[in-house]
Amino acid sequence: MKNSIILQSLGLATLSLLAMPSFANSLKAQDAFFAQIASHCGQAFAGKVVSGDSADSAFSGKSLVMHVRECSDTELKIPFHVGDDHSRTWVLTKTPQGLRLKHDHRHQDGSEDAVTMYGGDTADEGTNQKQSFPIDKGSIDNFIKNGLTQSVTNVWHMAITPTIFSYQLTRENRDFKVDFDLTQPQPLPPVPWGHK
Repeated sequence: MKNSIILQSLGLATLSLLAMPSFANSLKAQDAFFAQIASHCGQAFAGKVVSGDSADSAFSGKSLVMHVRECSDTELKIPFHVGDDHSRTWVLTKTPQGLRLKHDHRHQDGSEDAVTMYGGDTADEGTNQKQSFPIDKGSIDNFIKNGLTQSVTNVWHMAITPTIFSYQLTRENRDFKVDFDLTQPQPLPPVPWGHK
């Protein structure tokens, strides 16, 4: 009897949480955002840097291609190819609290870079067109360990419309953004390093 009452209470608490507009709207907006990206699964798109500075010189004059390559109901893997550099994959995952963005960095032999799987979780509901990912503690620790103290306030952003997908990194004195044209699918790039 006692267990039944506890279970009923937990059930009511869950229902009341789901009924709260902010929680329900959060999941709805984030699910819609995730679904919009997933709708391009199997396709690749060319991009261009639309804001940046001297720190982004590695991207100058190189082909930039994103590939929505691996898709499940809870995770998207999106390699970001910079010329002949196939080291970067964005990993977007659904969590009970929202969405998580991680950056999977590999060497050409497939081994993990010392600076990898960094990123963060959404801190608010965002919208069905834009989500932001403030840096998490594990990423801060990794950056400090590897001498990247300028990156400890990073916030990453992803945005999508019917025609453009944007990836953006912001922090003090830094605003790097790449826009990808979703209206013109491109030939598929090579397999990203460390993936099958």
